Amino acid sequence: MTRILIVDDEINIRKSLAGVLADEGYASDDAHSAEDALDILRARPGIYDVVLLDVTLPGQDGITALGTLLELPGSPTVIMMSGHGTLAMAVACTKQGAFDFLEKPLQPERLLVVVRNAFATRRLEVEKAELLERLGEPPALLGESPPMHRLRDEIARAGGSQARILVIGENGTGKELVARAVHQISRRARGPFVRLNCAAIPRDLIESELFGHEKGAFTGAVAQKRGRFEMANGGTLLLDEVGDMSLDTQAKLLRVLEENEVERVGGTETLPLDVRVVTATNKNLPAEIARGAFREDLYYRLAVIVLRVPPLRERGPDIEHLAAHFLRRSCSENNRPARTLTPAARALLQQYHWPGNVRELRNMMERAVIMLDAPQVDAVDLEPLRFEVPAHARTASTVTPTAKSLRESLGVHERQMLERTLAAAQGNVARAARELGMDRANLHRKLRRLGLLGSKAHNPGPPTASDSQSPPPPA
Repeated sequence: MTRILIVDDEINIRKSLAGVLADEGYASDDAHSAEDALDILRARPGIYDVVLLDVTLPGQDGITALGTLLELPGSPTVIMMSGHGTLAMAVACTKQGAFDFLEKPLQPERLLVVVRNAFATRRLEVEKAELLERLGEPPALLGESPPMHRLRDEIARAGGSQARILVIGENGTGKELVARAVHQISRRARGPFVRLNCAAIPRDLIESELFGHEKGAFTGAVAQKRGRFEMANGGTLLLDEVGDMSLDTQAKLLRVLEENEVERVGGTETLPLDVRVVTATNKNLPAEIARGAFREDLYYRLAVIVLRVPPLRERGPDIEHLAAHFLRRSCSENNRPARTLTPAARALLQQYHWPGNVRELRNMMERAVIMLDAPQVDAVDLEPLRFEVPAHARTASTVTPTAKSLRESLGVHERQMLERTLAAAQGNVARAARELGMDRANLHRKLRRLGLLGSKAHNPGPPTASDSQSPPPPA
């Protein structure tokens, strides 16, 4: 139950306010002075959501107490009251942090409106704080590599607009986190964020999930149901894996986007919409259009702004930082002692191709925390968990850590991987560096040190036109 503290030196006013508030379902306590109120709030932090504070009080006055009150942990929302209020006094109180200012004698209707607004605003602030806490360290948005800096800059530019956004990237890169970040910095941040995974809903049910249905619209529709568009009204709707949507549903989605209104399945009423649609996919939608699996007109409706989430293999400098972050978080969540990675383990993580991206790294670190007892996670500890040599670098002669020393094994594996990546890039160092997620100059020095630049086939040469362009969207 919501609780209010009434601070006034007149007992009749305290009793009158308590009665009006009780009639509306609010519980209240009272205090006769600012000092008494501060003692109560310090003794019971977080109990009171709203304080009704009189300006004229014995001892410390209400305006002076306001500043102290707002500095308390879990400070409540404060509504000031005065029988001798002036405009200047009201402005001074609100500038200091008061939610509103009421003149005595208090009108019950006005009082209740202000109290309701105070509770509504407080609830929104709590929800926003909870969301910010969940987004505080989003794994896919951590990192200082150039691709992540570019992505964060693009989110900052796109988030404040009303444009529809298409987020592309491989599985496990954190596309939903990008969509949530866009919502959080938009003007719709106080509205709902609603998500629908289009690949997880059967084709015969996805329209009901999107648009809702009326009772009796089909077998099993025993009651009216709101769709995701309705739920997201005033906020953001994320359509995840939109590339898996059927052509029939695409046509109906296109109509909703064009008309900004929706009609429930089996219904006749048209409902206006105010929803920002963000979509995400791991498919190459232009390629899907070419083969007739995705509507071109819908694509251009959705892809006003395209945000590409880089795969982990392009974020080499971030891998160690992310791994350490996931180790700390997993140790905390599983009540385990702190763990660290040895240099050999960090080297091994850098060499892996990460087909499962950030999600795979997170799972690997969680398994290490749960299954191992040592204070450090070593390279040999990662082998039985999941680690595999990338397919393009795997050969029958691949040396395992048990065949030679760990350093020798890593050196052999590194040379094999560089040779095959360079061969697959037809000797183009820039292309090979992009595939490995390395800086071109660093790769060039490493190849020269290993003697892999001596032949014509491995001549770095100037970058081709395709190398100077942005990488294509993931297939």
